[in-house]
Amino acid sequence: MKLKTYNLLNLSLTCAGFLFSGYLSATKFFTSNCAYQEPCPFFLGHPACYFGFGLFSTLFITSILAFAGKIPIRGSCYAIRTVSFGGVLFAGYFVLQEVIRYAAAGFEAGALVLTTCAWGLLFFLIIFGLSFHNPATHEQNVEVSKGAPQEKDFRIAH
Repeated sequence: MKLKTYNLLNLSLTCAGFLFSGYLSATKFFTSNCAYQEPCPFFLGHPACYFGFGLFSTLFITSILAFAGKIPIRGSCYAIRTVSFGGVLFAGYFVLQEVIRYAAAGFEAGALVLTTCAWGLLFFLIIFGLSFHNPATHEQNVEVSKGAPQEKDFRIAH
């Protein structure tokens, strides 16, 4: 995967997470109700979607800066990996609570089939997995192999 493709994919995924969590946060903030008539989990006394919005905002800003070439790719990979791992732990905690609740009361598909926390977890997992691909290293290896001298045949002639 080329560097531009990698940055564009990161930008697209983090933008989607940013918009989705922003919608959830705005709905909760302006209406005091959770979107999609789901139970609203709280973390440290505040709706979990606010924290998800903060995490996705950080990822989105980092992706914008990487796409614009304002920060090195290696630094952006580490930042995205760290923040998305935090998102995996954060959303995973709430999804685990939902799974336990569904195990006791039975699963009922919501408006989006999965819960909003599960969708957040899915996005965080994809972004986290993508952060392990380092396109800069791949492109450097391609450049080295293109410019490398051809292997010579050192057999002794009889």
